[in-house]
Amino acid sequence: MNIKNINTLGELKASGYKSKSVKEEIRDNLVKKLQQGETTFPGIVGYEDSVIPDTERALLSRHNILFLGLRGQAKTRMARQMVDLLDEYIPVIAGSEINDNPLNPLSKSSIDLIAEKGDNTPVEWLHRSARYGEKLATPDVSVADLIGDIDPIKAANLRLNFADERVIHYGIIPRSNRGIFVINELPDLQARIQVALFNILQEGDIQIRGFKLRLALDILFVFTANPEDYTNRGSIVTPLKDRIESQILTHYPKNIEDSLSITEQEADIIEEQTAKVKISDLVKRMIEQVAFEARASELVDQKSGVSARLPIAAYENAVSAAERRAIINKEKETQVWISDLTGIIPSVTGKVELVYEGEQEGPYQVAFNLLNKSIRTLFIQYFPNPDSLKKRRPQKKEKEEEHNNPYRPIINWFDQGNSLDILFNVKDKEKVQLLYQVDGLYGLVKKTFPHANEKENALLMELILHGLSSYSLISKKVLDGKIEFKDLMGSMLNMGNIGRESSSFDEEEGFDQEGY
Repeated sequence: MNIKNINTLGELKASGYKSKSVKEEIRDNLVKKLQQGETTFPGIVGYEDSVIPDTERALLSRHNILFLGLRGQAKTRMARQMVDLLDEYIPVIAGSEINDNPLNPLSKSSIDLIAEKGDNTPVEWLHRSARYGEKLATPDVSVADLIGDIDPIKAANLRLNFADERVIHYGIIPRSNRGIFVINELPDLQARIQVALFNILQEGDIQIRGFKLRLALDILFVFTANPEDYTNRGSIVTPLKDRIESQILTHYPKNIEDSLSITEQEADIIEEQTAKVKISDLVKRMIEQVAFEARASELVDQKSGVSARLPIAAYENAVSAAERRAIINKEKETQVWISDLTGIIPSVTGKVELVYEGEQEGPYQVAFNLLNKSIRTLFIQYFPNPDSLKKRRPQKKEKEEEHNNPYRPIINWFDQGNSLDILFNVKDKEKVQLLYQVDGLYGLVKKTFPHANEKENALLMELILHGLSSYSLISKKVLDGKIEFKDLMGSMLNMGNIGRESSSFDEEEGFDQEGY
């Protein structure tokens, strides 16, 4: 029998339908998914052994939940996916403001309707997608918004006095009865408003302008919050926290692989961009590494956190930077070069909160430094670590040039007064020709990656230049419209050049005459 064909209370009773509470529904459906080996929270990456098991245990225990974690940790997404654990449809009394159960009505209007019509009381079927309520906590949220208030217009239209329960206008929480209700950023809710939630969570009764209502609201509450030591705007009052049975700590991706999966899943790259722009695994990892570097940086406020939205936005900007260049140059296709990553800086500056030292440095420079650190970290995963080469003392200079230090021919080329200017909007073919001008660059790539294709060779050649600059072996300046690579000493002595220096000379470590 199709339950949606049931239209009256009498038909519902005859069908043998038995109602369950929201938490029982979720528990039963979760048990089925677990038994069948289904994914309970699809699209949530990196929580398989931490947050998801904690959440499943809480739901099996029929607990209200508090997700506690920094920005961009999928707290709200976890809450929204719980809707899929509800039954597809449930019966409600037609016209009920608070989704009254026909077999157990709460509101006076529904009770009066059943008393009047009996088994002919009309019944509607509510889809699970309509059983979700969400409120972002802001300082201006009132008790009336959440719980309800007297509606004088309603009283006038129905010709009721204010002592009649039917003049109540229910807030968003009672209207979420028999569903899931989420309050985001709970500490931002004023303490006196948080107090109004005590009885709803524990005893189930509410008060509206003196009305003593015993409404056994059937709701799964899910709260999200940043750690209290960060949210200076407010905190969760202790008695409310005590009434929330399970507090679950969320976290950022613990490794690059999870972070890559999240970014590729969430980045909004349209088909037109995918067809025109190719992005290598190397560049993808470099973008992800920026977020990891920011989370470890002394210049970034770690209490604020670095959202997973940073690499997502940076990925989109990197693809768009390459696309823009290809459009300007009328190229049918291109790849994301490392120089294109200058275009991700706006995605970084707005997504990190800086401590005092970072503010003194400036958000733009901090973002460049984070990108430079990302390049430095990735560089030694593909090529020898320049720092380890500095510690060696070759017996013969000619052997050192050929074997001990594979970067010597490249550094020498710049030491001879050569420089390389790479325009941001240069065509791919012209850029490749520029890279081949640098002595030793292609040879090192071919020796290290003998099976790389032409595009991969060019990208790896560019990586070497950026990598050497990040290890202060050559100079790199980001100027208007181009990146300039020069020898380190010449760049330091030429004080007239104005540019953003991304490499610095470590005076304490220093280099000897052979570049070590």
